[in-house]
Amino acid sequence: MSDDIPIAAKAGTQNKDWWPNQLNLDILRQHDTKSTPLKDFNYKEAVKTLDLEAVKEDLKKMMKDSQDWWPADYGHYGPLFIRMSWHAAGTYRASDGRGGAYTGAQRFAPLNSWPDNGNLDKARRLLWPIKQKYGNKLSWSDLLVLAGNVAIEDMGGPTLGIALGREDVWHPNKDIYWGSETEWLGDKRYGETRKDLENPLAAVQMGLIYVNPEGPNGNPDPALSAQDVRETFARMSMTDEETFALVAGGHTFGKGHGNGPPEAVGPEPEAAPLENQGFGWISSHKSGKGVDTITSGLEGPWTTNPIKWDMSYLHLLFENEWEVTKSPAGAYIWQPVDLDEKYMAPEVDGSGKKVKLMMTTGDMALKVDPIYRKIGEKFMKDPEAFAEAFASAWFKLLHRDMGPKSNYAAGDFVDKDFIWQDPVPAGKKLSNDEVAKIKKAISSSGLTPQEMIETAWKSAVTFRGSDKRGGANGARIRLSPQKDWPVNDPEKLSKVLDVYTKIANDNGASIADVIVIGGAAGIEALSNTSIEVTTGRGDATQEQTDVDSFAFLELKADGFRNYCEKEFAVTPEEIMLDKAQLLGLTPPEMTVLVGGLRAMHISATGEGIWSDKPSLDNSWFKTLLDMSVEWKKTGYNSYEAHDRKTGKVVRKGTRIDLVFGSNSELRALAEFYAQEDNNERFVSDFVAAWNKVMNADRFDLQ
Repeated sequence: MSDDIPIAAKAGTQNKDWWPNQLNLDILRQHDTKSTPLKDFNYKEAVKTLDLEAVKEDLKKMMKDSQDWWPADYGHYGPLFIRMSWHAAGTYRASDGRGGAYTGAQRFAPLNSWPDNGNLDKARRLLWPIKQKYGNKLSWSDLLVLAGNVAIEDMGGPTLGIALGREDVWHPNKDIYWGSETEWLGDKRYGETRKDLENPLAAVQMGLIYVNPEGPNGNPDPALSAQDVRETFARMSMTDEETFALVAGGHTFGKGHGNGPPEAVGPEPEAAPLENQGFGWISSHKSGKGVDTITSGLEGPWTTNPIKWDMSYLHLLFENEWEVTKSPAGAYIWQPVDLDEKYMAPEVDGSGKKVKLMMTTGDMALKVDPIYRKIGEKFMKDPEAFAEAFASAWFKLLHRDMGPKSNYAAGDFVDKDFIWQDPVPAGKKLSNDEVAKIKKAISSSGLTPQEMIETAWKSAVTFRGSDKRGGANGARIRLSPQKDWPVNDPEKLSKVLDVYTKIANDNGASIADVIVIGGAAGIEALSNTSIEVTTGRGDATQEQTDVDSFAFLELKADGFRNYCEKEFAVTPEEIMLDKAQLLGLTPPEMTVLVGGLRAMHISATGEGIWSDKPSLDNSWFKTLLDMSVEWKKTGYNSYEAHDRKTGKVVRKGTRIDLVFGSNSELRALAEFYAQEDNNERFVSDFVAAWNKVMNADRFDLQ
C-alpha cells in the first residue's frame, strides 16, 4: 500500500482479525441513529400527508416512458418493477423475521449486488425522479414495494392495495446472516437432504432470493426443483397455494434476459468502477440493453402478452408439452414443442418479430409436482379464484414484515384482516386507579414477585423488531403454541395465568394488561421505585393465532433468564445478542436488564443468583467484579467461583453471567453500573429498558 494514502483510509488489522472468536456487539449498534440524516423525523406522520394518488399517476406515466439508457421491454417497465418489489420483499424468512422490504435495504450491499438482483439498479434509478419529487414523505422502502404494486394495477392485474409506513435504514443491515459461503451461488448450507437447509436461511444458494430457476444446482429436474420451491417458500411463510399463485401470477408478466454470453457482463454495483456511479452489470454484448440484455441468463417471455394480466401462463404451462434446451447464455430453459406462432410473443423492441416462449425448471415444477398441479388445475377452472389468490399472496409478500395492521400508517389497502397479520382486538385503556387496584390484587394473590416478573418477561420477550411479531400485546402466551413451550415452564405458567384470568375478569381488564401490570408489581415489590404501566392491550383468540408461524418465535435459549435448552452450535451469549437485537436493545440496555433480573433472582437454573435477598439494585455487578474469587469451568455452560483463600465454591454462573466480566466492552458497562454513585442511574435505566421491552409491540404508541 502506498505511503501517500492517509492512515484513516488504511483499514489495517482489525480486532476481528486478531481475535475472531471475540463476542462482537456490533449487532446491537444497528439501532444507532447517528447515520441517519433524519433525526427527530416522524416518517409515519409524514407519510400520512402524501398524495398517494398523485404518486401512483406519476409512476404509471414513468412506466410507459421508455428511456434510451435502459429501454423498457414492450414499452412498459411494469415487469421490471414487479421483479424489483418481489425481490425487495422476498428476502424475508420466517425463522428470525429478518429480510423483507421494510427498511429499503435493497439499496445497500450485499442485496444491491446479489446475482439474483441483477439490473435492478436500473429500476431504482428510474424511480429516483419520483423519490426526489416527493422527498421525505415517501421512503425508499415504501416506494420499492409501491412501484411493483402499481405496475400490476397498470397492467390489469389484481391487488389489494398497498400499506405505507416502512422506514428507511441508512446503512447495510449487518445483523442479517445470509450464509457462510464465500462465493456467489455457493450452497454449502445443506445437511444430508435438501430439507436440511441451515437455519435461519431460506434461499437455496448464496445470492439468490428463492431457488435456482434452472433447478437444484443447475440440474433441470422439475421434481427436485419442486422440493426446493416448497421448502424455500415455506421458510418464507408461504403455503403451497400461496406459492403457486405467486409464481404463476408473477410470471404472467415479463421475461427472462439471457441473450448473450454471461462473460460479457461487468461487475456488480459494489465492485464496479467509480465512473459507473453505482451502476453494475454493464454488458459489452452488442448494445448491452433491450434485446441484448443479459441478467439471469434465462431468455424469453413466459406468456404471449407479457404486459397484460390474463390466464395465459396457466394454459400455456399445462396445455403444452415442453422440452429442455439452453438459452444463448447457456442457461437451462424449457420451450414448448410445436407451439403455434400465434401464441408466441413479440420481441421486446417493438419490431414485430415473434419469439419463442420460455419456462424455467421452477415453473415446470408446478406442472410436475402432484400437489402444485392440483392447485393449478383448480385455478384454470376458476380464474376469479386465481386472481383472488394471487392478490392475497402478493399482499402478504409485500406486508408480512410490517407486523400487525396497527403498523400501517397510510395507503389504499383493502380493510381486511389476515391471520398472518397477528390481529389483536382493541384493548381498553385503564385509569391510574384501575391499574393500582389490579396491582394490589396481584400483590395479594399469593404469587411471588419472581413469578410476576418472569411471566411478564416471557410474554414480551417474544417480540421481534425484524418483522414486528410477538410481544405482550394479545397475551398469546396463554394460547397454543406459546403456552406449551419448555422455555415458558408450562406448569408454573398455567398457575399464574389462572390467577391473572380471574383478576382480569374481576376488573374488566385484558389479560395482556394484567400480565404487564403484574411484572411492574413484582419489580415494585423488590425495589423502592414505581413502575409506570401503559395499558390498552387486547387479548387475541386462538382463532386469530397462526400456530405454525408462531412456532418460529419459540426461544430455545433466553440468556436474560439464564435459560438454555441444550448445547448449540453458537454460544449462549451469541444467542442472547441476537435476541437483544430483535428486541431493539442497545448494549447498555441489555446489560442493565441482565443485571437487574439476576439481582431480583430471575434465573431459570438458579445460576447467576448471588445474593441472599432479591432486590433491584446494582449488587449483581458488584459481585460479578469481585476479585476475591477465581472462576473455573465445569461444563458447556456452567462455571464455579472458588474463594481464592479457601478454595471453597461460593457461587455458580453461566457463560451469560461471566461474559459481562470477560468481554471488555460489556465489562466497561458492568463497571459503570457497579459504581457506588450509579445505583440510582442503574435502577432508572433498568426501568426504562424494561418498559421498552414491555411496549415494543405497541405500534399505536409509536
